[in-house]
Amino acid sequence: MRAPDALLLRLALLLLLLTTVRGTLAPDSHKSKSKTKESALRGGPQDQDVFDLGLVSPEPLAKDIVSNHRGYFKETGLRRFNGTTLGYVTPWNSHGYDVAKIFAKKFDIISPVWLQIVKQGDRYAVAGTHDIDAGWLTDVRRKGKQVHNQRTVKVFPRFIFDHFTDRDIKLLLSDAQERTKVNDVLIKCCKDNGFDGLVLEVWSQLAGRIDDKILYTLVLQMAKELQKHQLRLILVIPPFRKETGHLFGEKHMDKLFKHIYAFSLMTYDFSSVQRPGANAPLYFVRKAVETIAPEGCADMTAKRAKILLGLNMYGNDYTPDGGGPITFSQYLDLVRHVKKHLTFDERDVENFFEIKNDDGRHIVFYPTLYSINERIKLAQELGTGISIWELGQGLNYFYDLF
Repeated sequence: MRAPDALLLRLALLLLLLTTVRGTLAPDSHKSKSKTKESALRGGPQDQDVFDLGLVSPEPLAKDIVSNHRGYFKETGLRRFNGTTLGYVTPWNSHGYDVAKIFAKKFDIISPVWLQIVKQGDRYAVAGTHDIDAGWLTDVRRKGKQVHNQRTVKVFPRFIFDHFTDRDIKLLLSDAQERTKVNDVLIKCCKDNGFDGLVLEVWSQLAGRIDDKILYTLVLQMAKELQKHQLRLILVIPPFRKETGHLFGEKHMDKLFKHIYAFSLMTYDFSSVQRPGANAPLYFVRKAVETIAPEGCADMTAKRAKILLGLNMYGNDYTPDGGGPITFSQYLDLVRHVKKHLTFDERDVENFFEIKNDDGRHIVFYPTLYSINERIKLAQELGTGISIWELGQGLNYFYDLF
């Protein structure tokens, strides 16, 4: 059943009750309270995939989610999606390390979220290198090797500029020699650790605050200097939102697409505790892509092939006290309380449910097989790739879809 009016009423009531706000899902996110054992549930490699089992439904039964989420089709090298697929892995959701190994052949790029660019006096350095796991990288590459063409998964760690002051940023943006220093540090880090390139998250932080020409200079100089060493740059970009406008739009794509390996588009976090609702409505995801590379634009196919449409593997639990982001363990604690099927919203193409337990009332949005599959189908229709944030947050059987 579809219940948008009832949902809007519930969300409005929650907004009146909100008193606290939680931040973005991160290392300090609240942990699962349940100690429920799952030994009796279907887990590990299975002879049938989620399609054969009839689990990809717009209104899944909660009991089917609980019973089947740990399993996955035994032929983990089988790919259903033929576009570029990137998966992020974070140290604070360690299950992602296992997911990357088990399903390595389904990914073209793995991006570990380990590293930060920091300023140390007049020097630049890479922080977070203690998280680099060389043994795991070797395992992922070995398990990701395709027998028919010997191609294997590439590793592009994500970098952010950490603890940079406004003065540091201004110097970096205004001085080509400073940018060369940063690029030299990044190139050395990639070469020393056998990385194939890097993912840079900087556009969202600076766009709208500084002139586009300065941002172009920063990104293009980095891309060109990396290319000299056979390294590639993936740029994280924000989606179009009414409240922020075109922080990254068609004109930016026109300027950059020939020099950037791919664009990781953050098509999630549509809602928040201040504005509860769907995590990534399908119409919002579509508009984000079409805003950057509109239908019929010059080089549309080439541009869209470089866009990695973002899929969230986390959800949100909205409560009268605020609530916040949840991963699979918190979700499973909550969905066990649902007696029948999850509600489907046809406009957003997402599932949600409402429960009341010992902790109080909850309205929960979290990906389902159906919602993820609809977004994969959209990526196929638009001709984009996919980026998954992030592998440690979802359910095992989700990967049958990719």
